[in-house]
Amino acid sequence: FNPINYLLVESLQKYHQFYGDSLTVPFPTKSKQMTSLDKVSHHLAQRLISLFRRDKTNGIRPFYGESDYFNSDPNWRDYVLFYEYFHGDTGVGQGASHQTGWTALVAELISRVHKKPNHDVN
Repeated sequence: FNPINYLLVESLQKYHQFYGDSLTVPFPTKSKQMTSLDKVSHHLAQRLISLFRRDKTNGIRPFYGESDYFNSDPNWRDYVLFYEYFHGDTGVGQGASHQTGWTALVAELISRVHKKPNHDVN
């Protein structure tokens, strides 16, 4: 999660406001399925939010990685740290964990996603 991700989601939503459903793009990339920018932005926002959401099967938050201490300890598992940056493949938080700047924009994405109806994107 970084400011570019947030700005991409926001820009796609603004373009959708202007073009509506008349502008579609292949999504996922290189697929033949054409999708509105609104649905693409919703999907990307969900993926960004998923870095902070617990996995339903094992209770692990991706940004904590394999850390048993933060994933399992009842004193820590409900606290969400806002890391400086995240590993591109695993989503594990890296760098300073006291950052509350742009990483906190995930709260705004959560608010946006839950104000809109669900979008089905394969």
